[in-house]
Amino acid sequence: MAFVGRKPTNAPLTADDIPNGIIGAADLASGISGLITWQSVQTTGFTASAGRGYPCNTTSAAFTVTLPATPSVGDTIILLDYAGTFDTNVLTINPNSNKIEGGTGNLQLTGEREGTSLVYIDSTQGWLASSGINEGTDALSIAPYSVDFLVVAGGGSGGAGVFSTGGGGGGGAGGYRTSTQSVALGTVITVTVGDGGASPSTGSTSNNGSNSSISGSGLTTITSDGGGGGGGAITAVPANGYNGGSGGGGQSTGGGSGNGGTGNTPSTSPSQGNNGGTGISGGPNYPGGGGGGAGAVGVDGSGSAGGNGGAGTASSITGSSVTRAGGGGGGTYNNAGTGGTGGTGGGGNGSASTAAAGTAGTANLGGGGGGGASNGTRTNGGAGGKGVVILSVPTVSYSGTSSGSPTITTSGSNTILQFNGSGTYTG
Repeated sequence: MAFVGRKPTNAPLTADDIPNGIIGAADLASGISGLITWQSVQTTGFTASAGRGYPCNTTSAAFTVTLPATPSVGDTIILLDYAGTFDTNVLTINPNSNKIEGGTGNLQLTGEREGTSLVYIDSTQGWLASSGINEGTDALSIAPYSVDFLVVAGGGSGGAGVFSTGGGGGGGAGGYRTSTQSVALGTVITVTVGDGGASPSTGSTSNNGSNSSISGSGLTTITSDGGGGGGGAITAVPANGYNGGSGGGGQSTGGGSGNGGTGNTPSTSPSQGNNGGTGISGGPNYPGGGGGGAGAVGVDGSGSAGGNGGAGTASSITGSSVTRAGGGGGGTYNNAGTGGTGGTGGGGNGSASTAAAGTAGTANLGGGGGGGASNGTRTNGGAGGKGVVILSVPTVSYSGTSSGSPTITTSGSNTILQFNGSGTYTG
């Protein structure tokens, strides 16, 4: 009811305080509870105030409405599509560190002639839509958000040493690619993690690693290619390293020098890897070439030492700097030689002794395997390391829905999913 006598100055006005029940312009400006003051047409981003209605014109460009930072229960804001253009230039609603419909992410109005009335309820649900009109039963949809991807393929295996004439080449690292893409609500991202190339069986050549990839509706598919196997054969004819994400190192024999395989195959931009080094024909150690890495080419064999594997590339997508996709080191001919060192980022060392095969590349770093040695007998190259796929998702948008048992951690404002095997994430 209306106050008798003088009303306290700090008491809110109500409809009972309006003479004759007639609401005029002065009443709208006075802050009467439950009333909306309509504003002029908005064409650029702005911060909304409670108790206001805003016709929004996105004809020229999409823009963002930021809700009040410290809302009170019952605060109401109305947003309308002034020109029927929300379906082409969306209106984004930023909750300003509060919530909309229980979530902290941005929401959007995306339908032609759409409108909504937002009412602040409490800190648990935040702003709720009390009405939505025209296209769609709910005027609000969760806005797409950016996800960072790191995709590393499996590394190639090292090549085997020849019985009596040379060391095997180091395996090339798995292809290394990154991407940042916009992911819409409900998008299923399919993750494939490639295996490393298997250590070659007796009498066989080396093996390339397998591809890793991410794909999903509305996304650009990103594929990293398996690393090339290192050169290895059982004859005096030198074997070249295989092509791949990074190329395998060439084998050395008494009959000649094997060339390194070509990295960045197939070609991507930026490059996913580098070439392998050459195996050098020359006694007494006949050193194999190092496998290429994501960050550097494999080193040629030299003197008594197998070539070192090319260095990998560092990334801080998980919150800590980790180097991945290093190439494998080349092997040598006899025990007096030195096997090449695997490249930083999981590359395996080349062998200089027929008592031990080349070292395997590190699993889930995509490193190339080390080349094998020979000295009257033959040792195999090491297996390539398995690849990895990592997603960095804004925590406010993280859905919590995945398969394949990724390792889930947080870093700053992001949730990190590391897939050591294939699986999915639903945005």
